[in-house]
Amino acid sequence: MATSEAPFHFPGQTQFYKGKVRDVYTINNQYLVMIVSDRISAFDVVLPRPIPYKGQVLNQIAARFLKATEDILPNWVVEVPAANATIGKLCEPYRVELVIRGYLAGSAWRAYKSGARELCGVQLPEGMRENEKFPVPIITPTTKAVVGHDEEISREEIIARGIVPEKEYEQLEQYTRQIFQRGTEMAAKQGLILVDTKYEFGKIGDRIYLMDEIHTPDSSRYFYADGYETRLQNNEPQKQLSKEFVREWLMANNFQGKEGQVVPEMTDEKVQEISERYIELYEKILGEPFVRQENSAVEQRVLEALQRLGVA
Repeated sequence: MATSEAPFHFPGQTQFYKGKVRDVYTINNQYLVMIVSDRISAFDVVLPRPIPYKGQVLNQIAARFLKATEDILPNWVVEVPAANATIGKLCEPYRVELVIRGYLAGSAWRAYKSGARELCGVQLPEGMRENEKFPVPIITPTTKAVVGHDEEISREEIIARGIVPEKEYEQLEQYTRQIFQRGTEMAAKQGLILVDTKYEFGKIGDRIYLMDEIHTPDSSRYFYADGYETRLQNNEPQKQLSKEFVREWLMANNFQGKEGQVVPEMTDEKVQEISERYIELYEKILGEPFVRQENSAVEQRVLEALQRLGVA
């Protein structure tokens, strides 16, 4: 959803894009300023009330994991001038997102339970249980829609339709597996299991870059490792860290983003509960206390950073 209603206006600004949860400013057609808001979305719908500190949680987790994977491939980040803001290089994005799944959970489980044994062209073993580990992580890409919903697509179709050249797609899959392995190792140190996640890639010239956020609770699902096997054997729900608890609350109140459905009331208590869950996610994933920072000086900090880059 492109719009001209930009909360800020920066020197050299050539474009503004208001996404579901982020405001993205293009500077001199060279850099992006991404402000991660406290807006929250589920089922492709922006919910009516923001969640305090959610933007900071997502931005800081993403910054940490992008830093921890830059030996695998370069990423778009140039500077993180404020708790909920990142400045990065403007890349030409690939029109696919690479979703990688280590376990049969979430939408993959819902499809499997309904009888599906193929997901995005990947054959699934028979007899699997919810939340069971795949023999090898599977990659289930989606198209990256400019408008509307992302749609699942197979590797073969991506190549056949020329969405990504074959050699480049093979490189994206290789990077996806390497980044997922790194995230899995980092999660294990915190007593967590990285269940599934998604990555976005882009190019500058002939070089591939990792874009957007990675390994955040909005883009990933984590289980607590402690008790995982017991819960699996007993067919019990896993204790998890992800945005799934928001989706479950909405589904329990008859909302899945379908026409005619109404978002349940977001009381002060519910907003506070969701905020505290996001802060818990931060502390569990990074293994350190969350320090609340206000967003009042974001514009000034971004301006100063742009001046350091020589574009303001």
